[in-house]
Parts: sequence; structure tokens; C-alpha cells
Amino acid sequence: MLRVGLTGGLASGKSTVATHLSKLGAAVFDADRIVADLYRPGGPGEAAAAGLFGNEVLNAAGAVDRTSLARIVFADPAKRHALEGRIHPMVGAEIERLFDEARKEGARVAVAEASQLLEAATEDRYDRVLLIVAPEDERIGRWTEKGGDPDDARRRMAGQIPPEEARRRSTDVLVNDGTLEELRKKVEALFRAWTQE
Repeated sequence: MLRVGLTGGLASGKSTVATHLSKLGAAVFDADRIVADLYRPGGPGEAAAAGLFGNEVLNAAGAVDRTSLARIVFADPAKRHALEGRIHPMVGAEIERLFDEARKEGARVAVAEASQLLEAATEDRYDRVLLIVAPEDERIGRWTEKGGDPDDARRRMAGQIPPEEARRRSTDVLVNDGTLEELRKKVEALFRAWTQE
């Protein structure tokens, strides 16, 4: 089974690519969903976040308020690294469990969508790392279309790995600078290359 790590900057199109890969038959799982589960009330991520930053990062139900948490960690790299040091190992363990599950179910390709894959220096866990890139103005446009603040987008983008380094540490780079149909065709071509090797 081919183990693929799918990553890219904020609003680059990772989730759209993940959806296309799933339609092509890949087993796909999302680190953001894993984190959301960790941040549920009573979850280990909730305990880690509250332990670092106090109860102000929790909502009324006792789950982590990810907007409040993001405001704190994207304003202070030291706080972001402290949180990542606790959360990334938990996410990594769950990704390994999901890869094992996909292998047992006979998947030819399994994909972990993880926006912090390179920041966490976990690329060695994968056979291939697929980086999705897109022009910065398009990424900010997509973020604001979904109700996000453009200044928040720029802060988050500044906290991500520099594009040149991301390209250097990836095995495949897919440029998302056209239509959705053009992106779909690029994903299909890449998937064919992976499964014919």
C-alpha cells in the first residue's frame, strides 16, 4: 500500500484534492478531524490545550474553542510550538492506526491530509508527500469567501513553512491555479502515476 501525506498551505485546495483522491479509490483521512476529536470535552487534546493556556480556550461545553486557540498560537510562535509538541504525537499515532486499518482493508493507496505535516517534520512517515500550492491572493480569497478574516489568513500563512522549503521536502507538487476541472485532471494523472509504478 502506498502511504501518501497530503499537505499545503492555508486554503491551497488540500480538501478538494483529498475528495478527488477518495473518489479514485484511495483511503483518505484528515488530521483536522483527528484533532477535532482530540479537542472534544474530556479528550486528551482538550486537557493539553487547557493545561497550556487555561480554561479561556474552552467553550461552554468544555471542548476546545479552536478560534480562540488559533488566536493565541498564531500570535506567538513559542505557544504554537508548545501546543504542537503535545498534539502532533497524538495525531501521528492515530494516523498510523488508520494506515494499518486501510492496509488490512486492502487499499492500494492511503492518504493522510495533514496541514502541519512538514512543520512537524513527519514526511519520513510517508512513501510520498503531495504538496498543494496556489497563488497567495487566491488562497486569501478562498479563506474570506468562507467567512475568514484576511489578516488572520496572513498570520496563519506566515506561521507555515516557506514555500521553497515545502517544495524541496515534497515528492509531488500540484499547482492549484486553475479551474476545479483542471485540478481534477491533475489529481487523476498523479493517481495514475502512483498506481502504475
